[in-house]
Amino acid sequence: MANFYNDSIFWVEVEKVRPNPFQPRKEFDPSKLQDLADSIRQYGVLQPLVVTRHEIAKDDGGLATEYELIAGERRLRASRLAGLSQVPVIIRTSDETDKMKLELAIIENLQREDLNPIDRAHAFKRLVEEFGLKHGDVGRKVGKSREYVSNSLRLLALPEEIQSALSEGKISEGHTRPLLMLIDRPEEQQTLFKEIMYKKLTVREAERIARGIAQEKVRRKEPNPEVAALEKELAENLGTRVYIEQRENGGKIHIDFFTIDDLRDLLQKIEGEQKKPGFLASLVSAVGGGQEEEKASAEESPIDDRPKEEQEKEADEDLYSVKNFSL
Repeated sequence: MANFYNDSIFWVEVEKVRPNPFQPRKEFDPSKLQDLADSIRQYGVLQPLVVTRHEIAKDDGGLATEYELIAGERRLRASRLAGLSQVPVIIRTSDETDKMKLELAIIENLQREDLNPIDRAHAFKRLVEEFGLKHGDVGRKVGKSREYVSNSLRLLALPEEIQSALSEGKISEGHTRPLLMLIDRPEEQQTLFKEIMYKKLTVREAERIARGIAQEKVRRKEPNPEVAALEKELAENLGTRVYIEQRENGGKIHIDFFTIDDLRDLLQKIEGEQKKPGFLASLVSAVGGGQEEEKASAEESPIDDRPKEEQEKEADEDLYSVKNFSL
């Protein structure tokens, strides 16, 4: 009988199918669901849902049949939108473990690339924490490497604001590499994140900045507290990254900018500060620049400007380790 259920397709009432409590995917794009509903309305559900069958005792002594979804939540939601009364299902035996339900839901989403990086990381975390699997075990179950799983889990170390931006596609997963390099420097991390968001930095540009910060950290193991305070105040006044390089006699001030408009704004601010009493006018001795680029539109997608081969290779490498940044 179990084999009969596993190999056969049945039609069941939509209202009798309950969602999978272990569904790792949290966000469902309404417009894409509507597109799928339109397709289902025209062509039907082309791939059956996977469910388990449960019989529940009723108050009057009878039995009611319910089905718990294992895989196919998008199809179920879209079928409801399309007004279907029944959907095709494959019934798995009801003794499926909770771990199996979670594994199947994760695998289905990964195969369709439906999970955003943060949902994927949370799903892996559940397999590790709730079911005691090691990273390598999780990788084997979902057809990925141990490094892929470990790197996914590292994303959960990012602040909530950055995780949300990644989930919503405002930054790419490639941008998280330089951000994770600054995990022990939250102020610098937040500054870089804002630059990625508002200046539309590419992955390469973000990596260049992160490397510069790493070099600065090595070079200045014991920073002068007064210089550090002046750097911070300058950065706040100018709204960009500032680095003061001290030498035996004098030194230099490096100020980041990314477009010609940025540079004009900085010069206007400096001219305005020069008219005020304070340290700024006496400190500014040099302006170090970035690249002259046209401003990106706020509506543009995050730019991952690395070669496709490098992006694909990233998942299988421990790219978030400091050892991968040359100093």
